[in-house]
Amino acid sequence: MDLIAMATGFLLILIGLFGALTNRNILRMIVAFAVANTGVNLVLVSVGYMTGRTAPILDSAVPVAEATARVIDPVPQALVLTAIVIGVGVTALMLAYAYRLFKTRGTLDISRYTDLKW
Repeated sequence: MDLIAMATGFLLILIGLFGALTNRNILRMIVAFAVANTGVNLVLVSVGYMTGRTAPILDSAVPVAEATARVIDPVPQALVLTAIVIGVGVTALMLAYAYRLFKTRGTLDISRYTDLKW
């Protein structure tokens, strides 16, 4: 199961990078970056998964003496939650910039933005 999740995550990363590098529309590039971000999160979750272990809750089901052998490390899950929040913020900022570009220039095609070319 974890190999399927990891392979799917890497596939999403590749699809996102391909979409970001081949599209000329800024909105499509933003969606491609969001897809790549989802792939990175999926890879991080699949790296932190261990078969046969339980959630990191110490109670009568998991004694403290056996906790290191029977509990999943919660750090990758916390990192993914943080990455999701940061990804949503970055996506919102990119969409705000895209909206402002469309409002001032009337297009989202990156080939039309040639002001800074040499």
